Amino acid sequence: MKTGIIKPISENKPVSDKIKTKLTDISQKPEEKTTENKSLMNKDKLKKQTKETHKAKAETVTKLVEKIKNAKTLMIVSIKNLPSKQFQSIKKSLRGKALVKVAKKNIMLRTIKEFRKESILPLEKQIQENCAFVISDIEGFELAGILSEEKTPASAKSGQIAPEDIEVKAGPTSLVPGPAISELGALGIQIAIEEGKILIKAPKVIIRKGGEINEGAASILQKLDIHPFNVGLEPLAIYDTQEEKIYSNIKIDSKEVVEDLKICAGKALGFAQKILYYCKDTIGYFIGKANVECDALNKLAPSEEKVEEKKEEKPVEKKGEKETNEDQTTEDSSNKPITDIEEDKITNKNPNKEEK
Repeated sequence: MKTGIIKPISENKPVSDKIKTKLTDISQKPEEKTTENKSLMNKDKLKKQTKETHKAKAETVTKLVEKIKNAKTLMIVSIKNLPSKQFQSIKKSLRGKALVKVAKKNIMLRTIKEFRKESILPLEKQIQENCAFVISDIEGFELAGILSEEKTPASAKSGQIAPEDIEVKAGPTSLVPGPAISELGALGIQIAIEEGKILIKAPKVIIRKGGEINEGAASILQKLDIHPFNVGLEPLAIYDTQEEKIYSNIKIDSKEVVEDLKICAGKALGFAQKILYYCKDTIGYFIGKANVECDALNKLAPSEEKVEEKKEEKPVEKKGEKETNEDQTTEDSSNKPITDIEEDKITNKNPNKEEK
C-alpha cells in the first residue's frame, strides 16, 4: 500500500476569511449566539418603533395645526399641581365648548412652527413643562372666565408657594388635644382647650404671600380643613387667530370684576349728577330732586298768599272821599252833647281861664 505523506502547514501561509469565520463559529458557545441574535432583533424593533413614533408625532402636529387654523382662539394653559380627577372633570365640562389637548413641550413647539405665521411665534416663550393647548371658537377672555369658574379648592402640599397670605382664623376646632398642640404651637398659634377640643384664641398668618409651605404647615392646614389653593386650568397666553394678536398675564375673577364694576358705576353716576349730565340713568334723580324742591317752595307759598289777601281786603281811598269823611266826623262831634267827664277834661286842660 502506498502511504501518503502529510505535508505540514507552513506558519507563514495566510488563513482565509471563511476558515476564520468557521473557526470562530466553532469556538463560540450556543448561549453567546442567542444573545447576539436577540440584540440584533431588539435593534430592528427599536428602529421600527422610532419610525412609528416619528410618524405619529408628525400626524399629531398636522392635526393640531388644522384644528388651530379652523378655530378662533388658541390658549396655552398650565396644568401644574392639577390632580387627574379634577382634570378629567374639567375636560368633561368643556365638551362642546373647547378641546383640551395635552402634549409634550417638543410637539407644542413644532405645532407653533408648523403654523407658519410670525404672529404666533412669541407663544414659544410661554410654553413650559406641564402645559396644554385649549382650542375653541369662543372669544379668548370669555373662555378664560369659563375656566376661572371651573376652579375647585385644593389642600396645600409641602414645597408649594402660597398665592396669598394663609391665615388660621380664631374659633373652635374639631381637633382633640394631643400631638396637634405641639404642631400648632410650633407655628405660633395661641390655643386653649374647651370641652375636650382645641380652641384657637386669636387669628394667625402662618405663611405670607410668596412663601414656601413646609410640612408642618401643610399638615395643620389639612387637619383644620383649610384649602388655600384654587386648582384648575391656569391661562398663560391667548392667541386670536383672526386678529393675529397675543394676550398674556390673564387673571380673571368674575366676582371681583362684578364688584369693581359696581364701584365704578356708582362713582360715575355721582359724577354725572354733579355735572348735571342728563341721560337714562340720571334723569330719574333730577326729576325726583325737582319734585322735592317744588314741595319745599309750595310750603313757603301760602304765607305770601295770606299777605296778598290782607292787602286786597283794605280798600284804597281817594282824596275827595277822605275830606268828606273828615267833615262828617267834625259835624258828628259838634252835634253830640258834652258829657260831664268831657267837661272835666276841658276844665282841666284850661285851669287859667277859671282863675281869671
